[in-house]
Amino acid sequence: MLLSMTGFGEARIEGPGFTVRIEVRAVNNRYFKVSIRSNESLTAAVEAEIENELKQVIRRGTVQISLFIDRPPSSGDFRINREVLLGYWDQLTRITIEAYGAPPQSLEPLLPLPGVVSDHSDPASRIEEIRPVIMAALKQAVCEFQRMRETEGRNMADDLQRSCRDLQQLVENIRLRAPAVVANYRDRLRERLSRLLGEFEIQAAQEDVLREVGLFAERSDISEELVRFQSHVEQFLQTLQSPSPHGVGRRLDFMTQEMVREINTLGAKANDVEISAHVVQAKTVVERIREMVQNVE
Repeated sequence: MLLSMTGFGEARIEGPGFTVRIEVRAVNNRYFKVSIRSNESLTAAVEAEIENELKQVIRRGTVQISLFIDRPPSSGDFRINREVLLGYWDQLTRITIEAYGAPPQSLEPLLPLPGVVSDHSDPASRIEEIRPVIMAALKQAVCEFQRMRETEGRNMADDLQRSCRDLQQLVENIRLRAPAVVANYRDRLRERLSRLLGEFEIQAAQEDVLREVGLFAERSDISEELVRFQSHVEQFLQTLQSPSPHGVGRRLDFMTQEMVREINTLGAKANDVEISAHVVQAKTVVERIREMVQNVE
């Protein structure tokens, strides 16, 4: 089954006193790469567990994980530094007395000052608390992500099969036209020789004409390229229909490169306008296939 390298999935799970929301998105890449972004400090163990979970279903592509943990702060997460607060209070009191002003009536305005309130929450301990919820949300997001990739993969497979059928038709057109190329060259050669030598009343030797036609036929013979090209197309179609659980993108990419090689050789050896036109069309189709294969896992 064909899988797209691009996709998106998200999930949201409520935990005891917190909420985990996770997004999984991927774009094409020749290799597997994971990028994790979170509003919390994740431990290396959690990041490694997330990456291992992704490796179970994703083989190629750049995967971006966005993890958001919403947890209302508790009173135990923060501490008031008594000495710092009293130091601010003492300084402010002395200044107001010296300025003949009224002393401060509340400590509240001093709380935002630097060093008064410190955050003593422990991100690592909070991560351990919500680790199971993170992994459950990840699995849900990956399932949605997979469904999108499978849907896009089926659409791509249908389009690639249509393109392969177009190539098979173009190859058949070239195959049918190929025998006429040598015959046309022989007729043109005889006509040209008759016109040039007729002025001197000289007849071209039949053996010379046949030898020249034979050399041309050998140089322009494309039967081998047609067989190989057709073979690549058939293998490409078989791979598309393969139930292999492993990604087939690299294999399809290799076959596409071989198609490009053979069609370029056909174009170089073609000595016929009609064949050249078919070759140009085939190159266009192969390029479309190549671009699409870049997004297959």
